[in-house]
Amino acid sequence: MKKQRERAAPAYRLLETGGVPIKAWTLGVPCDPQAEKQLANAARLPVVWGWVAAMPDVHVGIGATVGSVIPTIGAIIPAAVGVDIGCGMIASRTSLTAGDLPSDLRPVRSAIEGAVPVGRTDHGGRNDRGAWGHPPERALAAWRELEPGYRRILEAHPDLDRGNHPARHLGTLGTGNHFIELCLDEADAVWVLLHSGSRGVGNRIGTRFSELAKEDMRAHLSNLPDADLAYLSEGTLHFGEYVHAVGWAQRYAFVNRELMMTAVVEALARDAGLPPFAAAVEAVNCHHNYVARETHYGRELFVTRKGAVRAGRGELGIVPGSMGARSFIVRGLGNPESFESCSHGAGRAFSRNQARRLFTVADHAAATVGVECRKDEGVLDETPAAYKPIEAVMRAQRDLVEVVHTLRQVVCVKG
Repeated sequence: MKKQRERAAPAYRLLETGGVPIKAWTLGVPCDPQAEKQLANAARLPVVWGWVAAMPDVHVGIGATVGSVIPTIGAIIPAAVGVDIGCGMIASRTSLTAGDLPSDLRPVRSAIEGAVPVGRTDHGGRNDRGAWGHPPERALAAWRELEPGYRRILEAHPDLDRGNHPARHLGTLGTGNHFIELCLDEADAVWVLLHSGSRGVGNRIGTRFSELAKEDMRAHLSNLPDADLAYLSEGTLHFGEYVHAVGWAQRYAFVNRELMMTAVVEALARDAGLPPFAAAVEAVNCHHNYVARETHYGRELFVTRKGAVRAGRGELGIVPGSMGARSFIVRGLGNPESFESCSHGAGRAFSRNQARRLFTVADHAAATVGVECRKDEGVLDETPAAYKPIEAVMRAQRDLVEVVHTLRQVVCVKG
């Protein structure tokens, strides 16, 4: 009987909020009280339906909490989608094995860094090393497919056409926690993992519509638990414009990852001294910062996943660990209570500023032994100890996904 009761116990904590409840898959994982407060703010919005789902990697974000799944009726919260619209992952398994890799992986890392612009300089201006000076033909061809949708956005918001042109960012990585990695699975097969989003244009779109939501709700902002949770109501002009713009930015992010994956695989074949190999995208090219129209419990909802991956039954996804930790290819179990979602990674345990204060270059070097990566002050905010233990995160969501492959990093390129 005891075992039966244990199996029947929910895998989440139920938090009451004064609005809809929160179902938090955080058992055995640290959860910042400030993150819970943010979740409760979202749960008190009148447009939120049912409950808010919190993933085990949940942590404080801007406006809405990273690691949250927010279902709404008749409205979308732009700040809940965020400014890195369409940020997500893509993975490709190659025919290479660990024995095909050289003992010195620096040339492999150099080949990747030579194939994809990374980082950010010149405040994102014309001399930004993280953008193309002259986009390659593959990026320009992709841009020609995307350009009509962009022109439609500019018809209503012409001043969004500033900073680096979106074509110059297609096929580029960006900064922060964006990365390109070579990993080995449990059979020592070599994988390429890649994490990035919609770059500067997504940031501008997200920022603009968050501001417009506040303007549209200016008479009601004082009634919101947080002004950053201002929403756009279905049927209004700005709602329609946002639905188009956010959908376009999500498509841009999807294409951006495809372009980088192609460039990395080609560079590894050409410049890294590796034997001939084949590569194929193994897991879906999946967003984890996005909004989608979905049906749950018989209701048509707008489901916003901010730092969460769709995990419908049988759907493949990617849950990356931090530098030096493990990553996972997962298959969704279609749990309806999470709105068919799972975590998008390990989740931060310390803010970027806290990590820079707490950890040293020596700490970072020790934590990334065996990984060919940057080991300098510029990546201390991304050191493994700045994140929650990925093993605890995976245990907390055993009823959301099952592990298909376990990957360990051997090369990591950061922006």
